[in-house]
Amino acid sequence: MRYSKLYLPTLKEAPKEAEMVSHQLLIRAGYIRKLSAGIYSFLPLGRRVVRRISTIIREEMDRAGAQEVLLPAVQPAELWKESGRWRFYGPELLRFKDRKDNEFCFGPTHEEVIVDLVRHELRSYRQLPVNLYQIQTKFRDEIRPRAGLMRGREFVMKDAYSFDLDEAGARCSYHQMVDAYNRIFRRCGLDFRAVEADTGNIGGSLSHEFQVLAHSGEDTIVSCSSCDYAANIEKAELTSSSGDAPASAVDGEPKLVSTPGKRTVDEVTAFLGISSDRLVKTLLYNVDGELVAALVRGDHELNEIKLKALLGANEIELAAEARVVEATGAPMGYAGPVGLSCPIVADQAVAAMSGFVVGANRGDHHLLEVCHGRDFSVSRYADLRLAVEGDRCPRCQTGTLAVFRGIEVGHVFFLGTKYSTAMNATVLDENGAEVPMVMGCYGIGVTRIMSAAIEQSHDADGIIWPLPIAPFQVVVLPLNSDQPDVVEAGLQIYEGLQARGVDVLLDDRAERPGRKFKDADLIGVPLRVTIGKRGLAEGHVECKSRGQAEIARVPVEGVVEWVLEQIERENSRFLQ
Repeated sequence: MRYSKLYLPTLKEAPKEAEMVSHQLLIRAGYIRKLSAGIYSFLPLGRRVVRRISTIIREEMDRAGAQEVLLPAVQPAELWKESGRWRFYGPELLRFKDRKDNEFCFGPTHEEVIVDLVRHELRSYRQLPVNLYQIQTKFRDEIRPRAGLMRGREFVMKDAYSFDLDEAGARCSYHQMVDAYNRIFRRCGLDFRAVEADTGNIGGSLSHEFQVLAHSGEDTIVSCSSCDYAANIEKAELTSSSGDAPASAVDGEPKLVSTPGKRTVDEVTAFLGISSDRLVKTLLYNVDGELVAALVRGDHELNEIKLKALLGANEIELAAEARVVEATGAPMGYAGPVGLSCPIVADQAVAAMSGFVVGANRGDHHLLEVCHGRDFSVSRYADLRLAVEGDRCPRCQTGTLAVFRGIEVGHVFFLGTKYSTAMNATVLDENGAEVPMVMGCYGIGVTRIMSAAIEQSHDADGIIWPLPIAPFQVVVLPLNSDQPDVVEAGLQIYEGLQARGVDVLLDDRAERPGRKFKDADLIGVPLRVTIGKRGLAEGHVECKSRGQAEIARVPVEGVVEWVLEQIERENSRFLQ
């Protein structure tokens, strides 16, 4: 491709609303343009990156035995009502009616559609397993679309769905997809982790997220220093440590003390002169309409996902101030377990405590020397807190957990029979009995990978694309457009690379060298070949990799081989 023919409108400044680096650079470098909130047009360079990512995905999905389909984006409400999600999915589901007043939605995902497809075609266990995937535009009406492609409303996604006769087969399909995803993200040149995760609105019993490591990531993940355990912090399991052994019992009764105006953990502990691990927080929740108290140590944070799972709840939310006052007789900040009439659950670390501080259910007061069992009863102890740096690994029991920031780019779910049972998607087994198919579903944010790759790899000058997903593999820069020998050398190198199958951009513009360098760095092409008058007179050109300072002076006749060696080396690195 010649730069002079390329539709590539670059900008010196990014729009003010573009806060994340990837959003700024994708707009400045001419990859995307905003049409509406969370909705973007993809310009030629953006489309090339999407196509490269999609090609890698297709190759690995096909290699894993999946087959590509294309399903309708517009879905009838009847299917969603049949699965039970029409009422529960929430306002992110874009709902509308056609001219006949029939209800539809624009698909954010395709579980219902794919189940409806296969239940009419698959009748026998002999037809299983089946794994069908598509790469298609989705829409989720985010309340606050932001960060460009990172949290948009319209996006390109790869979603796949596996169907098996039984759980053993479905788990095999699931792990085949985990392996395929690892290959996909390695081939995309990303530094990532596969982490255990919550199933969320999709449902199911087993789930892994694929997180690209980046300081700007929205998600927090933990990873063991000694084994391969990794999890989203919301899912991370925790075991009681040796330091959680019960303390000695405290004699006597709780002591009421005045703590005027002290509500927060920091305020109360500073006032009393104690460490935060000697205080127990009492959090009141509405759990499917019923009030429940949850206790965690003062230096810990409650994990609402774990609490929801422990209680088997559909919905939980912190109780409003009015309900807290009604239940405790005290303003917010002074709730405690002593005297509460609602059920009480507690994190397992609380079980090891004795003689601790809690709210007194009385304004401006707390209780000291409180003990569970003696002063109040706990119905259930469980792992209810968020992991922190240094926690012991729950799997190997020897390593410690390190905390990272991540950007979710893929998610796989073991669904079981959640949808097949609800929608009567059954086959006949070996004995002629009708059984629901066991499902898995597997998603990749194709356009989100673009943003994640940039968040992970950029500098002050622009994007640094991993070579496998870059819009071009190499850019050729003839610096002296008024010098026929320089122009001719650039053209020969350009054509020589094209003849060897290299995707190359020739900057044939009549621009100053500084402008060409700036644009090449901004758009992030991985390899650069620079042809100058002086170097050419000496028989060489300058070659370098984007993001690296080292410059190689390569004989003109050896440039094509140099580029091919760099491409082979990079591709081999990402295929390891």
